[in-house]
Amino acid sequence: MVETLHSRDLCVALLAHVDAGKTTLSEALLYQCGVIRKLGRVDHQNTNLDYDIQERERGITIYNKEARFTYHNTKFTLVDTPGHSDFSSEMERSLQVLDVAIVVVNGAEGVQAHTKMIWKLLEYYHIPTFIFVNKMDMSYLSKEHIMKELQALSSNCMWVESDSFYEDVAMVSEEYLSYYLEHNTLSSDHIQEAVSTRSVFPVCFGSALKSEGIVEFLEILTQYAPTPIYPDTFKAIVYKKSMDDQGNRLVHCKITGGKLVVKSVLENGEKVDQIRLYNGPKYEAVNEVYAGQICALKGISQVSVGDILGSGEQQRKPLLSSYLSYQIVAVDHNDPYVVYKKLQVLAEEDPQLSLSYDTSTQEIRIRLMGEIQCEILQRSIQERLNIQVVFEKPQISYRETIKAPVEGVGHFEPLRHYAEVHVWMEPLPVGSGIQYAVDVPRDSLDINWQRLILTNLAEKEHLGVLTGSPITDMRITVIHGKAHLKHTEGGDFREATYRAVRQGLMEAESILLEPYGSFTLTVPTTNMSRAIYDIDTREGKYEIIEGMDGNVTLQGSAPIRLLQDYQPIVASYTKGSGVFSFEFDEYRPCLHPEEIIASFHYDPDRDIHNQSSSVFCAHGAGYYVPWNEVKANAHLPLRVTQRETTSVVRAKKYHISDEEMERVMMRTFGPNRTKLFKETPKYSDELQRSEVKESKKACVLVDGYNLIFGWDELTSMAKEDLYSARIELIHRLCNYQGYKNALVVVVFDAYKVKDNTGSIVKNDNIYVIYTKEAQTADSYIEKVTHDLKHQYLITVVTSDSAEQMIVIGNRAGRMSVREFVMEYEYYEKQFYLEYNQTISKSFNHSLADIRKLNEDK
Repeated sequence: MVETLHSRDLCVALLAHVDAGKTTLSEALLYQCGVIRKLGRVDHQNTNLDYDIQERERGITIYNKEARFTYHNTKFTLVDTPGHSDFSSEMERSLQVLDVAIVVVNGAEGVQAHTKMIWKLLEYYHIPTFIFVNKMDMSYLSKEHIMKELQALSSNCMWVESDSFYEDVAMVSEEYLSYYLEHNTLSSDHIQEAVSTRSVFPVCFGSALKSEGIVEFLEILTQYAPTPIYPDTFKAIVYKKSMDDQGNRLVHCKITGGKLVVKSVLENGEKVDQIRLYNGPKYEAVNEVYAGQICALKGISQVSVGDILGSGEQQRKPLLSSYLSYQIVAVDHNDPYVVYKKLQVLAEEDPQLSLSYDTSTQEIRIRLMGEIQCEILQRSIQERLNIQVVFEKPQISYRETIKAPVEGVGHFEPLRHYAEVHVWMEPLPVGSGIQYAVDVPRDSLDINWQRLILTNLAEKEHLGVLTGSPITDMRITVIHGKAHLKHTEGGDFREATYRAVRQGLMEAESILLEPYGSFTLTVPTTNMSRAIYDIDTREGKYEIIEGMDGNVTLQGSAPIRLLQDYQPIVASYTKGSGVFSFEFDEYRPCLHPEEIIASFHYDPDRDIHNQSSSVFCAHGAGYYVPWNEVKANAHLPLRVTQRETTSVVRAKKYHISDEEMERVMMRTFGPNRTKLFKETPKYSDELQRSEVKESKKACVLVDGYNLIFGWDELTSMAKEDLYSARIELIHRLCNYQGYKNALVVVVFDAYKVKDNTGSIVKNDNIYVIYTKEAQTADSYIEKVTHDLKHQYLITVVTSDSAEQMIVIGNRAGRMSVREFVMEYEYYEKQFYLEYNQTISKSFNHSLADIRKLNEDK
């Protein structure tokens, strides 16, 4: 690993609510660093970065722009992003290439609605953040008041100029506090580290228009911004596609590893004809770029926004999505499909447009985030493609999710084809989006097939079964898969994967989600009753804030479908003195879904593009099996239980003895004669070489996280701090080893930790093991149980019923979490009883000695 080459390169972006002075701040930064000779102004339509005609006419930023400047030893690439909520998806795309974000707050207005949305995005992408409070020359709000609003966003917002800044930062960690108490200050390294982990958000105040506080902010940014570290191998993130004035397609990316040279050939076979470094509308052609730099590549076309060059991976899914859907109608074209193909160029530049074409109705539909984006896009289509279009039939874009986990099964087996896929689908918290994972052992399905299934899952927008709307807030994990050595082809797994997701959705209880908006309504106090009534009837939740000059403000959220037409109503009953605005917040469960579902007239069984049935083969011919019979015909076993699921399954409990369980296993599977595992586990040899050499001594294997989340005391602790719960469990197991005098091994899952090779640590008198990447505690315990059953009398502590069955099959004992807790508490009680008896005896002996001594005297 190497740090950025030569002087430090940092990618920073300005993010703000509209009219916070973001573009003015970019002008001030460029002017202060000598990049431009004259300060431009938005109202004069001569700023350096807002050079698009529509941007200058409207006075807002529409597209991401790049500029470059150097301050001290740091080379900055500055990305100026749109501030209007209609262009939030454009802003979000820039976040994935940032080293540092600069949130610009309007000092005259304080923290506004879109600022909160930006903050949520920065938290989602985990970006170190600085805050510049602008327009302090015209603000009636005090710095202290604004700091209170900022600390409502996060208590880690800290005013750099305050006397308590170092002390506030020191409270972040014990290490910082110890250093501060000893030296009465903190080093820049300490603050850089705190900023990089988002433990501190430095806050500065100033005025970009009057160049007040700009130099001080540059000093703070240069001193405290963390330095990124990049690998030596080439890698780059594609965050934008555009077209220059000559019609050349450009791919904008950030180099995140190694370097890129002109005429290099990428893994897809395309050659880089030219590398450009943009500075506003101008660019410099260079021969090579290094890690940390943002550049534009000419000659590349077969890549998409979100691709990671050099790895074949994809960036994480965007958090924001458009909540309005429109039909595009071409005024001067008769063939909608021809128009659709021409519009593809815009969809490539902005994937969030979700351009689609319905062959049955010949409708072109597109998703947008508001009226202003409609107007901008309409004009862009006219100017760039010479097509006059209108947007009709606006509809709210709904989403769907599921209420409880479900297993989906897809089978595709027409003649000479074969694939079966099982997926575990579970709901996630609101705003989580779609997540994909794989939990299949490599010895049961080749890794290449696993990767193909993940690709197939991610390449399609899966639709729900209530209204045919896209699904969201769900994790889909591949848990089983089967291929045929001769007949399986790549497309077979695509069909099986799509059908597995659809079959699970048909079986699950689905929930309809609708977009909610954060609104601000300011009306005269005389109209407050009407305003409250209107918001209540629109299913809104709000708080009332007393304003100035006889006005009152309501802030809250409500379904967007009920807010869209409210602005003219406010203007009417307040006679023009009321102000109402809203912007998209998030998707939430629909309160009254029945009418909405009925209005769609959607029949999932008739959706030929999203089939839930499967194809099986018998007597040399394929036949369809409906979704509700697929599981009965599946070739792979269904998953009985799911670890780490969010649902709670309540079932009647029965006690089955170990002898009875072993008898069932023997009757079902026969004697255990075969070697179940081809590879000896990494840590088995070391455990066999432990100091415990006695024949058939007791060994207790503990599933660490299963025990933590089954032990009430530790569960409560884990909700606050999982690390503390883990340390407490290790402490208690050390005590348990002393009571039991057995070999105790506790295993913790670390299978999601990238590039993790696993570890084994001897903590006092027990072994603590962290599994390697892609290895669960279950699989490790199963292997160790098998390998050590001849040396030890093994007991496995877990409440996972599937794992218990496998343990019994390996001739080992089992102990549930509840039984273990009862045994631990018994031993602990016995220990303290014996301890108190020993103390009492010792005290009595001492008292007798004293009496005897007195008698002797």
